[in-house]
Parts: sequence; structure tokens; C-alpha cells
Amino acid sequence: MTTPPEPTVLNPALFMSGAVTKETDEINSVIMDLVTNAADPWSMSAAEARAMRERGEGPFPAAPVSERARDIEIDGPGGKITLHIIEPDGEKGQARGVYLHLHGGGWVFGGANQQDSLLERLADTCGLACISVEYRLAPEHPYPAGPDDCEAAALWLVRNAAEFSGGPLFIGGESAGGHLAAVTLLRLKERHGMTPFKGANLTFGCFDLGMTPSMRAFGNTGPTLSTRDVTHFVDRFIPDGSDLRSPDISPLYGDLGAMPDALFVVGTRDGLLDDTLFMHGRWMAAGNKAELGVYPGGAHGFIAFPGELAEKALAQIDRFFLRLL
Repeated sequence: MTTPPEPTVLNPALFMSGAVTKETDEINSVIMDLVTNAADPWSMSAAEARAMRERGEGPFPAAPVSERARDIEIDGPGGKITLHIIEPDGEKGQARGVYLHLHGGGWVFGGANQQDSLLERLADTCGLACISVEYRLAPEHPYPAGPDDCEAAALWLVRNAAEFSGGPLFIGGESAGGHLAAVTLLRLKERHGMTPFKGANLTFGCFDLGMTPSMRAFGNTGPTLSTRDVTHFVDRFIPDGSDLRSPDISPLYGDLGAMPDALFVVGTRDGLLDDTLFMHGRWMAAGNKAELGVYPGGAHGFIAFPGELAEKALAQIDRFFLRLL
């Protein structure tokens, strides 16, 4: 008789105020001050808000572009797509695996070259060739433009992976990037009959654009992503009249069978907490392997802020990739 596996137990102590360190509280306080003193991104055009973010004016620090990075262009459904590439030091094509990265920013902000420190770390620590996709952004290019570009980039990678590595393929991203990674996995399976990725790194993703209970109840106090923010993001990304429970819009409602091993990471002070908890549960219920990292007091985007909490989460991400290589 087969012995059933042990059930996954989520420790309630993780969600108690006593689990939050003084350092994390101090970081959240600094973030709140930055948000309070920054211009309201929703009072300006998307282009102006993007420029403000690139200058580091707001809660997130300016992101330096890696001197090691190179860009190439591939054909996409709406024109050329830029791929921003950071490889391990050494000969090209010698990476241990390839990571297709989809950046965050609520489908409205962000860029492929704004996570270079994270991608450099993965290149050096895990030996991954990291390819970040410059997908089209809303409101200029609403759904399905961004997901279409990510799908095209994934299909291109499947055809051209040997240029970077003979090792396994991975996919992932943060926030909206986690959403796009899940959508891309569903599209590859359902539209193309393929499951080419060995692992998915889904970091504080948004998986239900109709808003899970934690996001609806979160309010507008921050530290970073608020209920108001998500409402604005979805309004700009999704055309009026769309079914927010369509799996191509909200992958939480998709057929999650035959998905790769996944790592879900989230902080307890993130309105998208339920998105991660629910998606992790559905991933496992569909018969897939999934790891969960819940970080006490972590705000949305917490891995971008130096501190012990971010380092622990980044180390867990490193271990996830290394285990599958």
C-alpha cells in the first residue's frame, strides 16, 4: 500500500505581529514615508509615472542597468520584442539553464532592464542565462497585448534555447510578472500542447484580477500596493466588459494540471497574500509540486529592499532553482 504524503501545514505564527522583526517594521515605515511624499502616479499620464519610477521617485529605488546586459530583438505579434539578457560570466551558451523573466509593474509600469541586480544574482549564484521580456504595456496596449508578447517570447525561447544552454528552462516574475508567467504556462499547454518549463518562480503574483479577499480588504494605506492601485491597474489593462474569471485573465481559474514545479513567495503585509495562498493550493491540488515561502511583515515588492527578510526570500529562490538544475 502506498503511504500518503504528509499534508502541507501553514504555520499560523507566521501571520502574527510578533513574527515581524524590528528591521522589517522600520523598512515598512521608510517605504510608507516614501509613498506619502511621492507624487500620486494616478494623477499623471502613464508615461510620466514610468519616468518617475525610473528616476527612483517613489517607494522603489532606481534600478541600475547591468553592464553585462545585452539586448536582442525578436518578432512578435505587435512588432519587434526586445529581450534583455544577462548571462553567467564565461563563455556564451555555457549556462546551466535559462530563466525567462517577466517583469512586474501592474501591466502598466516597469521594464525589462529594471531588475538587473536580481537577474545578475541568479546568473552568478545559479548559473542561469536570464532573459527578461520587454512586453507591451497598458493603457497604450491593453490586454491581450502583454500576454501575447510573453507567449511569443516563450515560443521563441523553446526554439532557440540551445543558443544559451543545454539545460532546463524556467519561467517566472514578480507581481504582474508572476501573473504573466502563469498565463504563459497555460497558453503553452492549451494552445500549443507543450509544457517546456521545468520550474516556475512566482513571486507575490496577482492571479485573480477580480481581487481576492485580502486584496479587497487591504485598503489604501500601503506600504506599497493598495486596493486603489490594483483597481487602477486592472482598469488600464483589461478592456471594459471582459470576464475577469477567464483563465487567460485570472489564471487562478485555469486548468492547472501538468504545470511545472513552482515556488510561491509572498509577504504577510501584501494585499496579494491570498493570491499566493490560493494559487499555491490550487497548484498542488492539480497534482503539481509547489513550495511556499511566507515572510512575516513583508510588503508587496519586499525583495527589492535590502534587509534580512529580502535576503531570506532571495536565498529561497536560489535554492529552488539549484534544486531543479
